[in-house]
Amino acid sequence: MFGQSQAFSGFSVDDLDQARRFYGETLGLQAEEVGQGDMRMLTLTLGSGAKVFVYPKENHTPATFTILNFPVDDIDDAVTKLQDRGVTLERYSGFDQDDKGVLRSGGGDGPKAIAWFTDPAGNVLSVIQEN
Repeated sequence: MFGQSQAFSGFSVDDLDQARRFYGETLGLQAEEVGQGDMRMLTLTLGSGAKVFVYPKENHTPATFTILNFPVDDIDDAVTKLQDRGVTLERYSGFDQDDKGVLRSGGGDGPKAIAWFTDPAGNVLSVIQEN
């Protein structure tokens, strides 16, 4: 039914200006503000060309799951660059993350390494190295 639909994802934030700076300046995504007044929103353009819709929500509650995963070739380099830009990596109990905050797999299926961080609204994001 929707196989050919140009579907897109979206999520809320509590401060659209902070989100625009974080996604546009800190992460380097194309972050275009659309609308005006009470109808302001952001459209993020990912490296794949996919669009993600970001909207302000007065009673925003951060997502407790990963809303965006950013594949990288070198997770250590990506983590260092995030930290240099003031981003703090998340640490979760039950995961054996290294000193940098990276969870490295012992092989098998799935990603080789992953590290989580949050946007200013508390939504969870990750950098992930597949191989």
